[in-house]
Amino acid sequence: MNLRAPLVITCGETASIAPEITAKAWAATRHQSDCAFFLIADAADFMARTEAVGLAVPVVTIDTPAEARQIFARALPILHAPLPRISRPAWIDTRNSKFVIDVIKAAVAMCLDENASAMVTNPIQKDALYAVGFKHQGHTDYLASLAREYGHDATDVMMLVAQDLRAVPITVHVPLKDVPTGLTEGAIVEQGCIVAEALQKYFGVVVPRLAVTGLNPHAGENGAMGDEEELIIRPAIARLRKLGTDVVGPLPADTCFHPEARANYDAILCMYHDQALIPVKTLDFHGGVNVTLGLPFIRTSPDHGTALGLAGTGTARPDSLIAAIRLAAQMAQHG
Repeated sequence: MNLRAPLVITCGETASIAPEITAKAWAATRHQSDCAFFLIADAADFMARTEAVGLAVPVVTIDTPAEARQIFARALPILHAPLPRISRPAWIDTRNSKFVIDVIKAAVAMCLDENASAMVTNPIQKDALYAVGFKHQGHTDYLASLAREYGHDATDVMMLVAQDLRAVPITVHVPLKDVPTGLTEGAIVEQGCIVAEALQKYFGVVVPRLAVTGLNPHAGENGAMGDEEELIIRPAIARLRKLGTDVVGPLPADTCFHPEARANYDAILCMYHDQALIPVKTLDFHGGVNVTLGLPFIRTSPDHGTALGLAGTGTARPDSLIAAIRLAAQMAQHG
């Protein structure tokens, strides 16, 4: 990994709050050299969108990522790519959707070529991408697919970070009624191994401690409230221990997220989406970060969507994007 390379930030959905929060994030991090980043976007469109809401920041267009570090303290570096259509806040134009996809592809290539030390992705509007043939659930599995196209092994694992909490949902975007059938011993073991490795590589945790929740209330209460703990989760924990992982569980999900409990683990594997995301967003609603593990490069993103209702108002908070930038920089330093 080239630690001298800057971070790359993608434009995200062109009608979203991305221009506004990116401008605010640059202003907040411009004096932190380790956070130096460049944005892939249409420079003129970016300036028009930010100037319209009183968020004008100095911008310098660059020809190569290597130029970004020298510029970053005085201006936001933009690697210019022309938009097919001028963007309008809160107005989705699918003629720009392929552009959004192409920017993601370009950022991945820059990370793999070590022209960027990590990527931070602004939010996308998935239905706008589906309109032009996008076949993936979202950013996470698309990034893994791109990595495999470049010849790398990749198994995408979503980790949400808020303050001292790192939570991983084993099943992600599936209906709650389908979670019991989608939850497997193999998935818990595979994701547990990826998380433990990432904690060592990117977070400086020498001996990672994992916790695992139960699926059912009270972690099944010895089979009284469901048998997934006995049939799936405990065997997975036993396999992880045989592989040398320090892991405890299954823990009742209603008692494992308070401060005293969090002190006993470095990351927690949760059985479904909301079991992980509710505590993360309760702990730090504005500053949570989505991290994709299992890729051959570092990727973080704000833990929120496109917020079209706020686009064009200048009021969107940049906290999550700032946290994503800082976390990506820290991971790059460790990795």
